[in-house]
Amino acid sequence: MIRILIADDHNVVRKGLTLILESTGQMSVVANFNNGNDAFNWLCRNECDVALIDIAMPVMNGIELLKHLRKEKPKLPVLILSAYPEDQYAVRLIKAGAAGYLNKECAPDEVVNAVRYVLGGKRHISPAVAEMLALEVSMPEGRLPHETLSNREFQIFMLLAAAKTPTEIADTLKLSVKTVSTYRNRLLEKMCLHSNAELMRYAVDHRLTD
Repeated sequence: MIRILIADDHNVVRKGLTLILESTGQMSVVANFNNGNDAFNWLCRNECDVALIDIAMPVMNGIELLKHLRKEKPKLPVLILSAYPEDQYAVRLIKAGAAGYLNKECAPDEVVNAVRYVLGGKRHISPAVAEMLALEVSMPEGRLPHETLSNREFQIFMLLAAAKTPTEIADTLKLSVKTVSTYRNRLLEKMCLHSNAELMRYAVDHRLTD
C-alpha cells in the first residue's frame, strides 16, 4: 500500500484527493493537513511514501515546506499540486527538489499516475515544464538574470521596478492588463523572483533605477 500525505488548506480538495487516490485500492492517505507547519511536524515523527502539497497554505506555505523537507527528508518524493500555472512556479520548484508539479485542473488519472511515477524515483514533468527547463540549461553563462529578458520584458521590468501598477503600465505601453500580467509572470520566472518587492530590490541592488 502506498502511503500518502496531503497538505492543502482547502478541505474539499483534501477530501477529493483522498477519494481519487484511495479508489485505486493501492493507495492510502495516512495524514492530511491544512497547513505546511503541521504537515512538517507530522513528517518529522512519521513516515509516508509520497507527500502531495499545495503552494498557498497558512503558517508555512508549500515552498517553505519543500525547503524544509529537502533537508529533513531528502529521499521523500514531494509532488506539488497547485492552482498556479506551470509557468509561474513549476521550474523553480522542480529545481528546488520537487518530484513533480501538477495543476489542480489536471485529470484525476494524472494525479494517480504522477504518484506512481515519482514513487519509482523519477520526476513527473509535463512537456511544457521540460521545455522551460531546457531553455534554462541552454542559457549562456555569465549573463545576469535581467540580461536574459526580451526588450518588451525588460521594459515592463523597469516600469514595475518604478512601482507602476499593471493598469498604469498597460496605459503607457498600449497593452491590455492581461498582457502586462503575462509578461510580468514570465519575467519573474526567468529571473527566479517571487514578487514585485523582490523585483524592486533586484533593480536597486543592480543599480538599474535612478
